[in-house]
Amino acid sequence: MPTNAMRLDKFLQLTGLVKRRTLAKALCDAGRIRLNGKMAKPASEVRVGDIVEGEVGWERWRVRVVQIPKGSVPANRRSEFVEVLERQRLSLWDEE
Repeated sequence: MPTNAMRLDKFLQLTGLVKRRTLAKALCDAGRIRLNGKMAKPASEVRVGDIVEGEVGWERWRVRVVQIPKGSVPANRRSEFVEVLERQRLSLWDEE
């Protein structure tokens, strides 16, 4: 895998979008994670400029990949790696 790319499940974990890599894999397998508008597999390659969308628990988000981390990322530096385009809290009681 090129150094300017990373597995999707690892990227989600390192940037804090998902707490654990096994959860990232399960979300991909369940169709809850999209990469550039398409359902993504855990081993999909993430590159700078890609759009990642996810639905985790009661939250839906869409981010743009700004940088690929080379290792674990401290919480106060996570915004250097993703740009949040949309973040939405889901509710059972929202009226349509």
